[in-house]
Amino acid sequence: MTKRVGISIYPDQERLQDTLDYIDLAAGYGYRRIFTCLISEAGRTLEETVASFRKITAHARAQNMEIIADVAPEVFQRFGASWKDLRFFHQLGLSGIRLDIGFSGLEESIMSLNPYGLKLELNISNGTGYLENILSQCPDKTKLTGCHNFYPHRYTGLGMEHFLKTSRCCKKYGIHTAAFVNAPSADHGPWPVHEGLCTLEQHRSLSIAAQAKQLFATGLIDEVIIANAFASEAELEALADVPREIVTFRLDVEKGIHDTERRILFEELHFNRGDVSDYLIRSTQPRVKYGGEDLPAWNTPDLLPGDVVIESSAYPRYAGELQIVKRMMPNSGRSNVVAHIVEEERCLIDGIAPWQKFRFE
Repeated sequence: MTKRVGISIYPDQERLQDTLDYIDLAAGYGYRRIFTCLISEAGRTLEETVASFRKITAHARAQNMEIIADVAPEVFQRFGASWKDLRFFHQLGLSGIRLDIGFSGLEESIMSLNPYGLKLELNISNGTGYLENILSQCPDKTKLTGCHNFYPHRYTGLGMEHFLKTSRCCKKYGIHTAAFVNAPSADHGPWPVHEGLCTLEQHRSLSIAAQAKQLFATGLIDEVIIANAFASEAELEALADVPREIVTFRLDVEKGIHDTERRILFEELHFNRGDVSDYLIRSTQPRVKYGGEDLPAWNTPDLLPGDVVIESSAYPRYAGELQIVKRMMPNSGRSNVVAHIVEEERCLIDGIAPWQKFRFE
């Protein structure tokens, strides 16, 4: 499945027309997924919820967008639905339901076989063997997807190690995955607490593009969803423009950079060598193409994490090689610092795997 971006809406907190306008705006930037929440709908009557959702889901489908609602066992009870029969969610016009709190595994396997074609999205943030349990009970795997939680309270979001572990479990079984990013300009989610909404705690204060870049760069996330509403048009555009198949680093370029060095930075596809270093990400192909050109040493301070280096002609055999610095180290006097990765994107550096491709912008 193609990697996608999505938005979130919370109809119980929004004017209907504002929600419809937001869907239209996002659809215009290529968004194809909507997350919403039925768990937080306790303040409205059944009739109000049904009427609102039917208008919204019809509008979303007309824009070629799918809409999946967060549910839990109490939602089934509140709306008179049953895991044995998902007709109610189909009648709402939903494309699927996300089980924020699941059942025993057997129920999920049966729900995946629903006659309405509804997707069953699993909470993949807990890391409990939940997915393996469901898969052991013969579900329709084509209807299963996975989606991480988001965390409104500061310092409660996932750490990177746990996030990678649980995401790898999903990808191991070929399950489509999603995670959330925070829109700094947005002002609400499903709950009263709102200190930003994101899956990874380290993303809470980053720009929306930097958050999404890291999620896509892991190779483990297929879908990035803005958790809070309403994101600004600039944020919608920024997320829509994030490359999804290759890591790109945003740079502050040194003023004295030479034309050849600029071409190496921006015209070449770079990739990390397979025999990786703890100190440097090394893109060695440029030295084959540019090693014979004059690359004088002109900016050779000590090297700091995030510096982008191009070796000068004073380094025989290495001239033209591009490097990203991972650890502080002295400069031999032959390595030109030509640019610096912007601070909020330096978190991407350690995630660059052997042979992984990357570009600069």
